[in-house]
Amino acid sequence: MIPIRDDQPTFITPFVNYFIIGLNAVVFLFEQSIQAQDPRAYLALMHEFGAVPKHITHAFGPGVHFSLPAAFLPILTSMFLHSGWLHIIGNMWFLWIFGDNVEDYLGHFGYLVFYLVCGFAAAITHILLNPGSTLPMVGASGAISGVMGAYLLLYPRAKVQTWVFFIFFWWLPAWLFLVYWFVLQLLSGAQTAGQTGPETGGVAVWAHVGGFLAGLILVKIFPQRATRQRYASW
Repeated sequence: MIPIRDDQPTFITPFVNYFIIGLNAVVFLFEQSIQAQDPRAYLALMHEFGAVPKHITHAFGPGVHFSLPAAFLPILTSMFLHSGWLHIIGNMWFLWIFGDNVEDYLGHFGYLVFYLVCGFAAAITHILLNPGSTLPMVGASGAISGVMGAYLLLYPRAKVQTWVFFIFFWWLPAWLFLVYWFVLQLLSGAQTAGQTGPETGGVAVWAHVGGFLAGLILVKIFPQRATRQRYASW
C-alpha cells in the first residue's frame, strides 16, 4: 500500500519538514555526483558517514579509547544519506505526508529535536540487534518511522488516501494504514531474528520498529507548541 495524501489539516507552514526534505535531496545529489565520478570514493563515503554497527559497538569495547563524536556522529550523518532513487523518494514521500502534521503539533524546534531523537533511537535499535554487522546503515526511514508513530497517536481518525494493489485508491483510517505498516516491519524483522555476522542487517527493519515505538512514546513527552495549546483551550 502506498499513501497518496491525508486529510488532516495543518495550521502552520512546516518549514522544518521542508528543510529536512530539501537537505536530504541536496545530500543525495552530492552522493550521486561522487558515485558517478569515483565509485570507490562513494563506498568510502557511505562507510565513513553511514552507521556501521561493528564500528560503533567497537568504540565501547574494552581497551579502546572511547570518543563520543566518533561513536555517535555517524548515526546523525546516516540519517541524511540514501542508497538510491527509490530509497530517497519513498522516504521523502512518507515524510511529506505525515511530517507536516506532527510539526504542527510540536512546533518547529520541538519537531526537529523529536525527529533527530527518533532517528537515534531507531539506529540504536538496529545496532543492538546487529552488533557485528559491517554494512553501513543509511537513510531517514528510522526517524520517519518515529514521525509515523507520533501521527498514529495524534491523528488515528485521519484518513489516508492509499494506492492499494496498484489498482484501487481507497481512503483508509490512518490507524489502519500505520498499524498495517508497523506489523509488516515486525514480521520482516522476525524473519531475520537470530541472524548474526558481518552481512546481517541489510534492510534495517528493526530501525523502523525502534523508531516507530520511540515516536509513540516521545510524542506524549514532548510538549505541544504553545500557540496550539492556547487555541485548544478556547
